[in-house]
Amino acid sequence: MHLLWENVIKNLILLWTGEYKGIDPGCEAYELERDVWAAICKATATSGKTIPSVYCARPPNPDTERTMCTADSWSFWTQYLGPVLLQQKFSKMKYYKHFVKLVKMIRVCLQFELSKTDVQDLRTGFVSWINEFEEIYYQHELQRLATCTLTIHALAHIADSIEDSGPVWTSWAFPMERFCGRLQAAIKNPTCVLLPPRRQGVGAVEISHVNKIFKALATRFGVPLATIKRHITAGQIEQWGKVRRLDGGDTMLAAGLVKTQHDSRNATFVRYETLVDRHARQRNAPPVFEKQTFYGRLQHIFVVRIPSHPAFSLVEPTVVFLAAILPCPLDHSPSRLKSLDIHLCGNIGTSLDIVDIVCVQCLVGRVPLDGAGGRKWAIIDRSGNLARAVFED
Repeated sequence: MHLLWENVIKNLILLWTGEYKGIDPGCEAYELERDVWAAICKATATSGKTIPSVYCARPPNPDTERTMCTADSWSFWTQYLGPVLLQQKFSKMKYYKHFVKLVKMIRVCLQFELSKTDVQDLRTGFVSWINEFEEIYYQHELQRLATCTLTIHALAHIADSIEDSGPVWTSWAFPMERFCGRLQAAIKNPTCVLLPPRRQGVGAVEISHVNKIFKALATRFGVPLATIKRHITAGQIEQWGKVRRLDGGDTMLAAGLVKTQHDSRNATFVRYETLVDRHARQRNAPPVFEKQTFYGRLQHIFVVRIPSHPAFSLVEPTVVFLAAILPCPLDHSPSRLKSLDIHLCGNIGTSLDIVDIVCVQCLVGRVPLDGAGGRKWAIIDRSGNLARAVFED
């Protein structure tokens, strides 16, 4: 895959910035203004503050720190940052669409499993992409022949290579810890461990949060709120600062208890899944639950000790682990980023969503949308079926 990160992507950027072997745009207009590219690079480096460190090393500025850009950082930029930051930056939409088409095929290449249909789609897709590349950058002019590099031609043989050797992760040069982590997750029950800091005893949890916890417990056990208040006190609730998934997953921080420094990486925004009643707004309709995905900032991690009591249908004491999350409202308006499974959201809300801690899946990153004045973000969620390089110290 270094073919893509160290050659194809770098050459595209050189073309967009007018630095490719002295070749001008010719009859096209794909070059970016100098200040536009500088702003994209600055936003790339700034995104490190809102993307957890488990995703990748802090993204360098491709303009001023080009020597620090590794294949791994170019991989992350291409799949997640580029599609967000390049939106509406080209003079014609066809240049952006051409780039996104490449990203989609790269993501197919990075899947752990590919069907025969996937391979055939890659074969025809890369040939089509190369033809469009020649129309845009080569323009069938002899003096522009330098744009048609061997690495561009090699894209047409990726499908053949996959048929001969299997998916790219079977033969790439990146470490395989991520794949081993997925194997490990398949042979153990999903669970998590709580990590300090820890608060317990009277005053460990704010009264307003206690009331929300009691309401969540009433729903969980199917009892009136008064029953919860009768048998559980605030002193039975403690608060923790971090939770780590034990299936090779992430360590997530609770923003309400762990205070991060200004220049630290943000590891508080998470993806979580809950069951939602499809007929919630229909008073007399029977409930039909379906799993939905949400994003938000993990604010608190609560541990509640429930006594054994017939009211709770418990024959022995139990412990309930809850996560309090400030959800990010998703933007459901049409966006080309959705085809890349990159979701848009607004700023976090003010009402806590109390869920079971097993609903919290992983960390996500955020990239601010240009021109939105800090009111809109693109969610970077790398928890899908894509293989990726992981570098362990």
